[in-house]
Order: sequence, then structure tokens, then C-alpha cells
Amino acid sequence: MNPEAQLAALGLTLPPPPAAAGSYVPTVRTGNLLYCAGTICLVGGQMTHLGQVGKEQTVQTGSQAAQVCALNTLANIKAAVGSLDQVARIVFVSGFVNAIDGFADSPAVINGASDLFVKVFGEAGKHARAAVAVNGLPKGSTTEIQVVVELKH
Repeated sequence: MNPEAQLAALGLTLPPPPAAAGSYVPTVRTGNLLYCAGTICLVGGQMTHLGQVGKEQTVQTGSQAAQVCALNTLANIKAAVGSLDQVARIVFVSGFVNAIDGFADSPAVINGASDLFVKVFGEAGKHARAAVAVNGLPKGSTTEIQVVVELKH
């Protein structure tokens, strides 16, 4: 399965890899693991989704925001290793949902990212995960994800 061909078949293109927004780097490789810094739903300098799920956003639009985060993460992976073909598997996803107090549907929101990884990488896209509601994210983003990827040797 060619991940970049899968993206094209889904009608999706990778955005330019987002730059770090602070004192960190977008990815760090140690051995065959690539740790990807948190990505928000920022494309071309513009936020695609702002605000809290349960207020300005719905579970569905939050899920779309999580997909944007996943595309940003894939762009950072490609920038780090040259090709998405270098991904052996998605190991772990930490998902954060900017949501109202008491919001209990974070897994449904973060499925936007998880589902994309499975569509792009098949079985290798299935991963362990956390999905947590929080009361704020950088730049007012609706979602943020952090990813650990195993690379091919």
C-alpha cells in the first residue's frame, strides 16, 4: 500500500509542513521511532477550526479538525524522512480536544485523525491512543494531536 497514493485516492493533499511555534522541533528520531510534536489545525498560516467542541464546533467539525491535524503530522513525517513509504506503522496518537466542561465524546472527535491513518496505512495505521478533552489549545485550535511512528529500517 502506497500511503501517498492512498492520500491522492482520498482526494487529499499534504499541506506544507508546519513550522515549530516555539522552542522545539517538529520531529525527533531515535532509533526507528519518530516522535512528532503536537500539530494543530493550522494550514497556510490560517486556522481551519477555532473554538470548543460543544460551543463553536460540533463533534463532526471537531473530527474534521482532527483530520487536518493528522495531515499536518503526515507532512512533518514526510519532511523528516523523505517519504511516507518509510512509515512501518503508526504506534501511538495523543489527541486533545478543546471542549466545554464535561465533554465526554473526545474519542469520536479524535477518530478524524485515527480513521485517516488507517485509510492511508491500512493495518499499519492502527494504533494505541489517548483522547482527552481540555479547556484550551494553542491559537484557539479545536484539536491537537501528537504521534509516535515506527519507521522502516
